[in-house]
Amino acid sequence: MIDRDIIQEGNDVLFLLDTKRTFLIKIKKGEKLHTHKGFIQNEDLIGKKYGEKVLSSLGIEFVALKPTIYDYIKKARRSTQILYPKDIALIVTYSNIGPGSRVVEAGTGSGALTCALAHYVKPNGRVYSYEVRGEFLTKARKNLKKANVSEYVELKNEDITSGISESGVDAVILDLATPWLVIERAYEALRGSGCIVSFSPTIEQVVKTVIELENNEFVGIVTIESIMRKMKIKEGATRPETLMRGHSGYITYARKAFKKNQAMI
Repeated sequence: MIDRDIIQEGNDVLFLLDTKRTFLIKIKKGEKLHTHKGFIQNEDLIGKKYGEKVLSSLGIEFVALKPTIYDYIKKARRSTQILYPKDIALIVTYSNIGPGSRVVEAGTGSGALTCALAHYVKPNGRVYSYEVRGEFLTKARKNLKKANVSEYVELKNEDITSGISESGVDAVILDLATPWLVIERAYEALRGSGCIVSFSPTIEQVVKTVIELENNEFVGIVTIESIMRKMKIKEGATRPETLMRGHSGYITYARKAFKKNQAMI
């Protein structure tokens, strides 16, 4: 049995210098991680435990950590503006997904949210991700593979406003410019009590989306704006960080209710 706490060749390792400087690599014999603080021989890590400290060629201390889904998302190659972890966490929570869930997502973009969704539905769930631009799917496919979750995702180069092939899904998650055009399709695809979550940067998009949700028998409709700020912790000088990521978008959440007599058909 492979000890998951021991670093093996082919494993991913996150080298942490400090909270602002990290390096995510795959361990390969004969290769080095080059940094401004010296280099680290990959093979020197093989057999060590995750969490051990290692020294670079310049004697600078790094910590070898096992990457989390947050690390993969943060390091994802971007072709579009990706969602921030603060938004992704709320989307995952509101969608109520977990191991075994079947989820429809649109649009894929660079695949940051897709990575998170796949991480939570594995090992026997599935994410069906719709994206109209093929070049975005190429980038997303690489990010999914790097995050080790590609086997749980079906990428679809299709326009979701034209239809959703899947039915009886647990959640529909939308991150696209015109989510209101998908609401009726989402209703048909969802199982009873299923969740829909939509992310939009402007309130005008939210208004149109909420109106469509109300017109299609969705209930429990809630819209929030998530704002997060980091704190600078130092004895005698603790305060909020000078810079913060403020508004990124609005998250609208609702659930499918059957229309009168529909559940009996």
